[in-house]
Amino acid sequence: MQPRIVAATLALLLATAAGAQGGPATLNDRLTGDLVPTHDPVLIREGGTYYVFSTGGDGGRFIRSRTSTDLVHWTAGRPLIDRIPDWALKAVPGAKDMWAPDISHVNGRYRLYYSVSTFGSNRSAIGLFTSPTLDPAAPGYGWRDEGLVVMSTEKDDFNAIDPNFVIDREGRHWLALGSFWSGIKLFALDPKTGKLLHPGEKPHSLARRPAPAGAPDPVEAPFIIAHGGYYWLIASYDYCCKGVNSTYYTVIGRSRAITGPYLGKDGSAMMNGGGTILLRADLPEKQRFRGPGHAGVMHDRGTDYLVYHAYDRENKGAPTLRIAPIRWGADGWPQAED
Repeated sequence: MQPRIVAATLALLLATAAGAQGGPATLNDRLTGDLVPTHDPVLIREGGTYYVFSTGGDGGRFIRSRTSTDLVHWTAGRPLIDRIPDWALKAVPGAKDMWAPDISHVNGRYRLYYSVSTFGSNRSAIGLFTSPTLDPAAPGYGWRDEGLVVMSTEKDDFNAIDPNFVIDREGRHWLALGSFWSGIKLFALDPKTGKLLHPGEKPHSLARRPAPAGAPDPVEAPFIIAHGGYYWLIASYDYCCKGVNSTYYTVIGRSRAITGPYLGKDGSAMMNGGGTILLRADLPEKQRFRGPGHAGVMHDRGTDYLVYHAYDRENKGAPTLRIAPIRWGADGWPQAED
């Protein structure tokens, strides 16, 4: 489908929904097809096809895939990977899944960073697969195991999961990561290999949530984008993975430097648990989708799209794919369509 046709189709669908409901319809109102289960999604386009990759979630599905030609109708694809690499199983005994993929196109190949871990432990590893294309039917398709990128153990104060690759304005490559423990970290990468530029070097700290004993302090799922002369750090606070009882929500902060400090609109520091709320669902009696979080961003044809998961009250709390255009306000700050 040609780009103009895709855009026109999407506009028609949204306009039709708006007329039927007597008000403006959001992209999320129109999502259909294979949306469940989705945890930790990331979104990218190759040619005329959009791809969503997400955490596997059951035996034999290591990194789920979905495709669409219009961002509305989604079809399940085959899992990207058929087994956890041997090196990862040795590094993280007991691991049964691959979590939180991140996708980008670098130097002619797609880079898929992913996490291997077990719940409640910071003995975790981030690995890398690469492929020349995302299309399983294209010549040369296939994911090559590039091995370990970074690992954390019980001796470290961080947790090596939830990777996000980013290139800064100077062309330097970085990997943001982190969950719980001392928060979100940023590592410099070698542009040629996608691995650590200086193994053993102490990472930059970007966000954490100091809290009194017994208070919620989770912070995870970093994603960094550049816009308007700033770097923007998106992260998730509180607890996911509890269905409709999830308290997950999404915050954002900005910084002139990719290494921080990242501040919310009110000046609150993300290193002190601050930031500005981007997505939240606090009204269970009114809001169908609960616990929105683990967000990523795709910039496509002049629009930024926020992709994330949330738990559907009308479908037994199932983790569900959600996509919302980002509106950049006159004050320079973003707001999700929802």
